[in-house]
Amino acid sequence: MNRLSVAIWLVLCVALPASAQMYKWVDSNGKVHYSDKAPPGNVKSETLREAARPPGPPATGVAKEDANKDAAKAGPKTTAEQDQAFRKRQAEEAKAREKQDEAEKIARDRAENCKRARAAAANLELGGRQLRVDEKGERVYLTDAQIAEETAKAKQEAAAACK
Repeated sequence: MNRLSVAIWLVLCVALPASAQMYKWVDSNGKVHYSDKAPPGNVKSETLREAARPPGPPATGVAKEDANKDAAKAGPKTTAEQDQAFRKRQAEEAKAREKQDEAEKIARDRAENCKRARAAAANLELGGRQLRVDEKGERVYLTDAQIAEETAKAKQEAAAACK
């Protein structure tokens, strides 16, 4: 139990200064000092590390772009930030792929509809006897007037499908 409490105390002692601001200065004797406390008033000092700041509220719109630029200037991202950015890029790429796949599917469907409509119009233009099946399931041959009517209708459908 005693070792555990010593280990916890050491971890806390090491972790506390990690988030503190660090200063470096040289005293009048030429000795270099490092401390988390500011040096005496008239001594020139150098700030080695800024104190950790709590995260602010999320930025939106133009402020978000400025925050991203500031974050890029601030330095390297943490592993969690890099992971979050990676997942965001993956999600955006997946959305873009889905959108592209949907557009390609629509284009394929349109091309297939156009092909079918043209084939139907060409079949009617070939001439000859045209056969249809009525509601009773019986074969009915089209007259020349019906074939002309169906040919005009098929050409209109092909023109509409092949825009």
